[in-house]
Amino acid sequence: MRRLVWVGVGVVVTVVVLRQGRRLVDAYVPAGATEVVDGVTRARRAWDTARREFAAGLAEREEQLRHDLVGDVDVERLRSERPQRVDALRQAWSSRGTSARGAAPKGWADGPTDDPDDDDGYAFF
Repeated sequence: MRRLVWVGVGVVVTVVVLRQGRRLVDAYVPAGATEVVDGVTRARRAWDTARREFAAGLAEREEQLRHDLVGDVDVERLRSERPQRVDALRQAWSSRGTSARGAAPKGWADGPTDDPDDDDGYAFF
C-alpha cells in the first residue's frame, strides 16, 4: 500500500512540473520559437535516418563487392591461414636460388629477353 501511495505522489508531482514548465515556456519563449525547435528536431531526425540508410547501403555494397571478389570463401579462415601460406611461399622462393634480399634467381640472364605476349608488332631497334 505504501508503494502505491508513493507512485501516486510521483505521478501528481510529474503532472504539476510538466504544467508549470509549459507555462514558463509559454511566458518567456517567443511565439515562433517552438516551431523552429520542432523544425530543427525534424531536420535532425531526417539527417540521422539518412546517415543510417547510407551506412546500411555502404555495408551492403561492401559485402557485395567482397563476395564478387572472393566468392563464398571464409575470409576469417584465410586470414588465419595467411602466415602458413607466406612461409610456404618464402620457402618455395628461397629454394629457387634467390638471395635473402630478393634478388633475381640464378641464371636469370640466360632466359629470353623478348616478351612472348608482345604481339603488337612494335619493337625498339
